[in-house]
Amino acid sequence: MARARSKLSAGTVILDSEGLSKWCAADQRVTAIVREAQSNDFRVVVSALTPIEAFDSRVTNDRLRWYLSRLRVEPVTEEVSVHALELLRQNGLHGHKYAIDAVVVATALRSTGPVIILTSDEDDMRKLCGKAVRLVTV
Repeated sequence: MARARSKLSAGTVILDSEGLSKWCAADQRVTAIVREAQSNDFRVVVSALTPIEAFDSRVTNDRLRWYLSRLRVEPVTEEVSVHALELLRQNGLHGHKYAIDAVVVATALRSTGPVIILTSDEDDMRKLCGKAVRLVTV
């Protein structure tokens, strides 16, 4: 018998572009983290910008849609955009290089905690979120 899922999330795991790419490529470590998170009632999330950044023409649209259907795709609202701009401003960073990372972090900071970001870019993410979010390098 399947375990009943709680109505409230126990936390949130956010995939950045490398996290999503590795999940779509069936990377064992990322797949294990996502499965464990989901089985422990964590929401697994990507920003709406993440699939665009992670786009790889070698991955079929059907495969990408299948993986995305198992995640919560968070929209980039005006509120998220303003928060991302503030993160860039506070940290003296330029949007050209850090825009999508700032949106991912702004999304993370609005999510139910504890929040974990799966990323290959721990240094850049740390600049934006400090210690407010746990970073796991993938």
